[in-house]
Amino acid sequence: MIPAVVYAIPAFVLLVAVEALSYRFLPDDDERGYELRDTVTSMSMGAGSQVIAVPWKVATIVVYAAAYTAAPWHLSPGSGWTWLLLFLGDDLAYYAYHRAHHRVRVLWASHVVHHSSLRFNLSTALRQTWTPMTGLPFWLPLALLGVPPWMILIEQAVSLVYQFFLHTERVDRLWRPVEWFFNTPSHHRVHHGSNDAYLDRNYGGILIVWDRLFGTFEPEGVRVVYGLTKNIGTYNPLRVAFHEYAAAWHDVRRARRWRDRAGYLFGPPGWAPGVKG
Repeated sequence: MIPAVVYAIPAFVLLVAVEALSYRFLPDDDERGYELRDTVTSMSMGAGSQVIAVPWKVATIVVYAAAYTAAPWHLSPGSGWTWLLLFLGDDLAYYAYHRAHHRVRVLWASHVVHHSSLRFNLSTALRQTWTPMTGLPFWLPLALLGVPPWMILIEQAVSLVYQFFLHTERVDRLWRPVEWFFNTPSHHRVHHGSNDAYLDRNYGGILIVWDRLFGTFEPEGVRVVYGLTKNIGTYNPLRVAFHEYAAAWHDVRRARRWRDRAGYLFGPPGWAPGVKG
């Protein structure tokens, strides 16, 4: 099975080229724009993630189908209420997935890939993990509620396509009602910031209302500094993909107590004995 988002890849690549050209002919000193090695790394991570996504989607469908079969009822794809439930359920699942992947180190090891660039442009959206397996449990409740698996996969693709357009500095704030309800480039720039005020904020996918409801919203204020609190200093795709797994394993091996080993894996990034994450 070919993941639905694959069909959007030619448009993604074209838009990356258009945005890169816009920086060449309409430069802005306040925006970082593109850098060739960074862009190639992002593209490489995106290509690798899609190669892995093909067999993984097959396994995902099998799991979702089993859960759907066990559901006490099956919701009709012909009902608009099913699609509305799916939209809200998918977006809430994404919020939970995203927040967990910032607050649990073994999950962060998968997601950190997406935050490893020092730049913020449309190519950054393509810098995706090569270990997508950690996301499966977060959408499983939708199948158990009776949502057909193919609908779940379509909505996931819609969300990913929407989020592609959030990765840009070329768009300032939008109309205030849009900024209040929806995730926008301004909100997502905050999410990619390594500034103390911006850490672990704005987890939303399509909607930003979950962040407002659960206290993780932060508006864009001071200039965003992109990247990690400790940047990795490499363009090697293999190191980008697995560096945090290696660091976590190193910490686990040198820990002397099982409590500390568990903390290094399941505590927040930056956790250490006696240090609050």
